[in-house]
This record gives sequence, structure tokens and C-alpha cells, in this order.
Amino acid sequence: MIGITSYGAYIPRTRLPFSVIGGRPAKDGGPERSVAWNDEDAITQGATAAIHCLEGIDRSQIDMLIFASTTLPFQEKQAAALVARVLDLGRDVQTADHTGSTRAGTSALRSAFDAVKAGSARCALVIASDARMAAPKSGMEINFGDGAAAFLISDGDAIATLDGFHAISDEVTDVWRPTGHEFTHSWEDRFVIQESFTPNMNRAIAGFLENSGTSIGDYARVALYAPDARSHGGVAKAAGVAADALQSPLFGRLGNAGTAFVPLQLIAALEAAAPGEKILAANFGNGADATAFSTTDQIEKLGPRRGVEWNLARRRVIGSYDDYIKAKGLAAAEWDAGTNPGLSATILFRERDDDLSLLGQKCNACDAVQFPAQRICETCFAKDDFSRLRLSDRTGKVVTYTFDFFFPTPNPPTVVTITEVDGARIHLQVVEIAAEEMKIGQEVEFVFRKIHESGGRPNYYWKGIPKPE
Repeated sequence: MIGITSYGAYIPRTRLPFSVIGGRPAKDGGPERSVAWNDEDAITQGATAAIHCLEGIDRSQIDMLIFASTTLPFQEKQAAALVARVLDLGRDVQTADHTGSTRAGTSALRSAFDAVKAGSARCALVIASDARMAAPKSGMEINFGDGAAAFLISDGDAIATLDGFHAISDEVTDVWRPTGHEFTHSWEDRFVIQESFTPNMNRAIAGFLENSGTSIGDYARVALYAPDARSHGGVAKAAGVAADALQSPLFGRLGNAGTAFVPLQLIAALEAAAPGEKILAANFGNGADATAFSTTDQIEKLGPRRGVEWNLARRRVIGSYDDYIKAKGLAAAEWDAGTNPGLSATILFRERDDDLSLLGQKCNACDAVQFPAQRICETCFAKDDFSRLRLSDRTGKVVTYTFDFFFPTPNPPTVVTITEVDGARIHLQVVEIAAEEMKIGQEVEFVFRKIHESGGRPNYYWKGIPKPE
């Protein structure tokens, strides 16, 4: 039975309250949006969502990875291949990027289903991730949010099967971002809603219902793309979606997460769904598409996932708009970042197992774990007798730490530690923790993040965060 067998979400802990954007103090319980912080981007978010999706799953079975995003840090370098290395997938995995439209996430899902059904892939991992930028103090800045969603598609114990898919395309200059521009642009709001968003969404939903011989009332949960809360309600009303079936668009908590927006709503629907429910997800971007799923009995057997609600419950509020501006690299500086030649490509190649996959080694003679890999065992001095060991999904414990006030960060100091994991000791930055809360023995979970920008490109490594409850 081909379908979704697992899912995982990632929403940055950092929240930007709307009141802070307006220059007022953060208000408890007030509307906010998620923000990828200075060491996060579409790739780090997507990698984390995938790790959450693959918890407890044998990664060797994955032979396809599709990465969907409109905010890829490279225009000519595949994000999917990089993330496959981060996840320690096999070298024979097929990789592809889907981009160019906020519909890329649902298009990637359809491609994965088609590949598994056709037999060109046995198990496909689909990741949708975006961290879109809007001009400061603009309406888009309030409505945007950052996040990522991941799904595993295979022929097995599916929690939800694909019932059908219908798409239409349309050429309208409504929302766009030219090459080299940081900010997403939009034409006049009324034009975007009346001439592009509303008619395309209505047509895609109506076309799907007609082709499938179903009615909107057959669907227990309906997830809809929308640029803002008001237009979301308008499309839901036009489609005849019942209030109790309408999936929350999470405006005021998350925001529009681009390619990940509808996939994240789909995950939220799966988290709450019972067996035998039908779910409809309608997406928008240079046209629109509608995708339907049916949940199975297997949904009650899937172990706990780090889904939307788990991520939303973890919050760190930005108290100053200036902190946000600095974190996003929008503050004026004496020197432009990333204009030096950067690290040598040969160094990046030679150390990719360390930097991207966080692969250590286990001595076959004495079982000592070491990082980085080396030829001689530090404990028993055996030579060239090791097994590779992935450390990224293990728990570390801080042995010692210091505060660095010189390393560039919007919220100094940078916490720098020596962290032990199964006997190996790693030089590690720990983030998402206040300096006064840091302590010896702090348990940390490894997260893939940007370590710095150099040579006009992001450079990645692993950091620690306090181990979540």
C-alpha cells in the first residue's frame, strides 16, 4: 500500500511578535511569526525536519530524496545532495530539487508518489522548507513564517494513501523574487487576490472534486494555502468548507512558510486524524493544485512524532526588532559579509564526513568512540581497525564551556563547549540557551546549522541545543 509512512516537522523556536515589529514590547499571547535565526536557513530547517521524520527508521531503505524550496542558498548546487550527505544516506540515493513556486512542496510529494508507484524508487523522502524574506515593516513580513516539513513515501505500512491530484498552471506576475534579490515582491494586494489567488484556488479545488467524483463535505480536514488570514477565509467560504473541517492556517503563530506552508498544515491534520478520514490539501503558486489523502488504521500505530504542535510549543521570543534585523543580516555594517575567498573546496571535500554527516568511529578492538576519524585508536592504539558511527542522532553531555564575546552573533556571547558523546569529545557551539542557564553536564541534542558565511556561501556544521523534554 503506497502512501505516507512517516512525517516530521521543524519550526524555528524563535518567534517575532507583531507588537515588536511595531516598536512595542512583546505581548504574552499576542500574534507572532516564526523566524529562522542567524544560523538557520532552508537547508538546516529541512535537514532537521527530515531527522524528526526518520526517527526510529532504517535510513538505508531510502533511495530518493526530493528537496522543495524557493529559498535555496545555491542557484547551482543541489540542496538535496547536500542534505542526503547530512542524513548519512547511501551514495546511490537519487536526489532532486524542486523550486520556483510555493507549490513545489506538493509537486514534490506527487513526484515521490509517482516514482514509488512506477518502481523507480522504493522509498522516497520529501522535504519542503522555506525561509523567505520580506521588506522590513511590510505586510509580507508579518504574514511570512519559516519552517519545514518532511514525509517518507513508500510501499508499506502507510498512515495515509494518495487518493488523487489535480493541478492547473497560470502565468501571473503576482508574487516573485528576481535573481539576486533578498526580498519577495508582490503586486498590489487586491490584484493578487482577485486575479490570481482566488480564481486559481477555486478552479483547482473544483476541478479535483469533479474529476474525483467527490464533494467538499466528504473531507474531514481541508488545508488551504493563503497569503493572509482574510483571503484564507474567503477561499474556504467559496469552496464550501465547513468550519470544523478547516485546518488552521496558523497565522499569528507560524505564518506562511512558502513551500512548507501546506505540507505543515497536512502534518497538523495527520497528527489529529483518526483512521478512515479523508484530507484535502490545496496549494497555490503560479497556478494551484489539490491533493487528497485517506488515513489508514496504521496512523494509530505510528510512534510519537515531532510534528507541528510539538514545535509550536517550543518558543523563544525576540524582544527587540533590532535583534531581528541583525540576525537576518539587514543591519548596516562596515564590511560586507562573505566577500573573502572562503574555505578551500578540497578542505570541504576532505572533511565532509566530519562537518556534514558528523561521522565518528568505533574501535573494533576496544569499542572506544572517537571523533574526528583517525588511523590510530586513542585508547588501545590499534591501527586502521574502525567501524563508522553516526553521532548526530545521539545525546551529548557538556564537559566544559566558555563564553565567546568576539564570534559574530546577534545575541552575544556565543557558548563554546567541549561536549562528550559516547566517549568522544567534540568542540561544539551550544545555541538556544541563555548564558546564565548553561551548566556542566548539560545534555544536548545535535542540530545541523550554519557555522558562518565565507566565500559568498554558507558553511555548515553541527551545533548543540538543550535536549528537549
